[in-house]
Amino acid sequence: MSTLTATGITWTKHSRRILDDVSLEARSGAVLGLLGPNGAGKTSLLRILAGLRRPDSGTVRVDGTAIERIPRRRLARSLAIVEQLQEVHEDMTVEEAIALGRTPYRGTFEPLGADDRAAVEHALGATGMSAHRSRSWRTLSGGERQRAQFGRALAQQPRIVVLDEPTNHLDIRYQLDVLEMLRDESITVVAALHDLNLAARFCDRIVVLRDGEVCADGTPEDVVTPALIDDVYGVTAVVEQSPHTQAPIAVFLRVAR
Repeated sequence: MSTLTATGITWTKHSRRILDDVSLEARSGAVLGLLGPNGAGKTSLLRILAGLRRPDSGTVRVDGTAIERIPRRRLARSLAIVEQLQEVHEDMTVEEAIALGRTPYRGTFEPLGADDRAAVEHALGATGMSAHRSRSWRTLSGGERQRAQFGRALAQQPRIVVLDEPTNHLDIRYQLDVLEMLRDESITVVAALHDLNLAARFCDRIVVLRDGEVCADGTPEDVVTPALIDDVYGVTAVVEQSPHTQAPIAVFLRVAR
């Protein structure tokens, strides 16, 4: 397990400030939820955290080392990202797509070894895709593709995984399945989420972005409050403690006027 930190991240696109002095810490083995309305800067921040985009200023560190100083292959063995739209050849099978996660461990044209096959089998099982291993990508539903993408990330055997809206396209069962799976894997997780109640249940800490700035950072109990929901989302809500999970649960009443 590893720690992922960001300090003073600023990023501008087309003269518009997308992220402004953002700092956060994803602690080793914990799940950090990234919340905020559409356009808050969540996806841009995730790409910077994963090393896919360089900020104008600020630093991302993995276990204290600046991410730009980590060789790409070594970084890919430590950190995986699951984005909302990831290209996969339509004729690939599920097993072949998940096996792409082993690329950082293999030479060009090198066949899968025993360790690679074991990692792929674990990923297929963890994501519930074992029975679909031989299906071509073109035949998969949106939810099945999403689970296969998680499988590819797990096959990398990363210590950190960054996810952009991981529950999109999933029905309720698989939303719970995926989030429980991420906790069971005992890896450091940063996940952008829209569902406040899922975030409150599964995240150890929550960071809320608004207009590219951090407006809240704390435990679910600290962050998921009527005042924050009104301020950030413009919605009147009541927040109670679930008698089943003990997590905060928001009931949305109406658009605030």
